[in-house]
Amino acid sequence: MECDSKHTRILQFEDLFFKLQVLRYHRAMIERNITPVLRQLASQYPVITLTGPRQSGKTTLARSLFADKPYLSLEDPDTRRYAADDPRGFMAQYTQGAVLDEIQRAPELASYLQGMVDANPQPGRFILTGSHQFELMTQVSQSLAGRTALLRLLPFTLAETQRLSGAVANPDLAQTLLTGFYPRIHDQRLNPSQALADYFATYVQRDLRQLAAVQDLQRFERFVRLCAGRTGQLLNLSSLGNDAGVSHATARAWIDLLQSSYIVHLLPPWFTNTGKRLVKAPKLYFYDVGLACWLLGLRSAEQVARDPLWGSLFENFVIMEAMKDRLNAGETAEMYFYRDSEGNEVDLLLPTGGKMHAIEIKAGATINPDYFKGLKTFAAHHRTMLGGGCVVFGGTQAQNRSDWPVHSWLQLQSKALI
Repeated sequence: MECDSKHTRILQFEDLFFKLQVLRYHRAMIERNITPVLRQLASQYPVITLTGPRQSGKTTLARSLFADKPYLSLEDPDTRRYAADDPRGFMAQYTQGAVLDEIQRAPELASYLQGMVDANPQPGRFILTGSHQFELMTQVSQSLAGRTALLRLLPFTLAETQRLSGAVANPDLAQTLLTGFYPRIHDQRLNPSQALADYFATYVQRDLRQLAAVQDLQRFERFVRLCAGRTGQLLNLSSLGNDAGVSHATARAWIDLLQSSYIVHLLPPWFTNTGKRLVKAPKLYFYDVGLACWLLGLRSAEQVARDPLWGSLFENFVIMEAMKDRLNAGETAEMYFYRDSEGNEVDLLLPTGGKMHAIEIKAGATINPDYFKGLKTFAAHHRTMLGGGCVVFGGTQAQNRSDWPVHSWLQLQSKALI
């Protein structure tokens, strides 16, 4: 009798635990902005490849939208070993399709998927996710060209964070930059400094050993922190390598590594055949501004607001919001900046309809006439290429000016930059 009662209590506890997990899962699974495009492509292609940084929400999104499919994580050693030792037998179990998480961990599966989807091209059959963009894209382009749709999921947009936590009338800009946009931080209300420290430690200790043989991890960490100190600046590999104590070739290899694992993004300059005066080095940004803040040693909103890189961090934030808008709409990440040899600059150029939408980004909370200088210069020199433009600033009150509208950063919660 006592045994039955104890067993009943255990079952009740397990049931309660399961229900809490379900509630937590559904709470976390807010509607991601990329969802409509993902659903549409899954109705057209037999394979969907979803790539993006670790902890950007790829697994949660895939498992939620394709809950009827078996889920397999190739991070699991036993699953990965089975897939590597007997890929044909492994895939034979999932003829109706599956969600294959971290597919780059078992690259040989792509070739077997090719034969399976050629024999049965049912749309939305396989969902692949991966965190290493160059490595993954190489595998996919070689084996699944024409058979898969490629999407990139970056961390939350500002709008998605507000959707999760409930709309905040006037969120604090410095705190927003400090916290960053990795979903786990917002979902679990984590301390961003601790969470980002764990994120970076995991990246160095696990991903680096998978991607490349970085012998001097301490020097590599210094290199990444030096990159954070150059947020929003033109990339100078010689200077960066010298400061980190590594060769130019190593600096190039490490930048490529940071790009492939979605830590940094290099924004290229825009120039025409007649634009020999234009700067040709890319500008360096971080996929998550919160990680850049952490690498800079910033641990409070007050420190962020007072930091000499305040303007660059705000610029990083707005540029990544623009990239997320494009990727979530199923477009390419094609974006540029403009700077000529005389110092005239526009922070962001977004291709649209064969023209460029020019965006100037200013962290100041008060409109200054200098905010429009770069836009006016670009309009004068490239009027036929200009498809509109605006200023995004750190203040709270938008202005409908006749030449260039001025958008508050708060407006990014409700609309895209174009």
